[in-house]
Amino acid sequence: MAFAAFGSATPAKTSGPVKSGGRVALFLLLPGLAYLAAFFLTPLISLIVTSLQVPSVSGGYGTYDYALAIGNYWDVIASYYPQILRSFGFALVATVFALLISYPLAYFIGVTARRWPLLQGLMLTLVIAPFFISFLLRTFAWKQLFSNESWIVTTLQSLHVLSPDQYLVGTPFMVIFGLTYNFIPFMTLPLYTSLERLDIRLLEAGADLYATPAKIFRKITLPITMPGIISGTLLTFIPIAGDYVNASGDFLGGTGTAMIGNVVESKYLVQNNYPAASALSVLLMGAILLLVTFYVRRSGTEDLL
Repeated sequence: MAFAAFGSATPAKTSGPVKSGGRVALFLLLPGLAYLAAFFLTPLISLIVTSLQVPSVSGGYGTYDYALAIGNYWDVIASYYPQILRSFGFALVATVFALLISYPLAYFIGVTARRWPLLQGLMLTLVIAPFFISFLLRTFAWKQLFSNESWIVTTLQSLHVLSPDQYLVGTPFMVIFGLTYNFIPFMTLPLYTSLERLDIRLLEAGADLYATPAKIFRKITLPITMPGIISGTLLTFIPIAGDYVNASGDFLGGTGTAMIGNVVESKYLVQNNYPAASALSVLLMGAILLLVTFYVRRSGTEDLL
């Protein structure tokens, strides 16, 4: 009887604090939920609603009426599928290049330079330093360095690497170069975070067991740093796919390098075609979400979602 009474009394004692704790947690979450609703959910709904609008019959230029014009999505896909494919192609190539450059750099900073703290701090500062300069200024500086009259281009032409009438600015090469350069820090920092926690004793144990450096990297280093690789590629691929600065004709791009961001900019700011710009934006978000979900699940790191 005593045990029965004790067992029945236990839920009554703990139910109050549990319910109170749940209300406190919900109360603490309310500011964050309100912020997300005001600055994420509301603009997203507005964007979707705008993408379904049709030109106004009674209004003037640039005015639209609310409707359910799902055909807007098919129209922008049919009209701008080259820019859509080019955006994801540029993003994929630039992300791969950024990974190939950033991984050795992050390995040196996070593993090799541990014995020299001052060098490690200096290297980290150099990685972060570009953030102290405007994104636009950095991109424009590369345009000046690779302009048609620059010493780099004239030297390449004199060495017959480029023909006399061939230039770099306005080509896909320069767009991918600019994208890779501008987003290398977004790849390097997550990789450094993973590699900085790598236990050197695991590498030494692999070497003691006569494993080759390639096998040590494949069996030890790569699996341990996989979360950093996934985070870095996501932080790099997603903003690159929506970038419009590097591919712009005012910077490193030309007439044949336009990406989705350039089309959205033109439709929204120049042509006042808000439904087309909104439809392209929704398609870009949806495509990125599907690609990221597939990529994370295939890599076995679903906990990052």
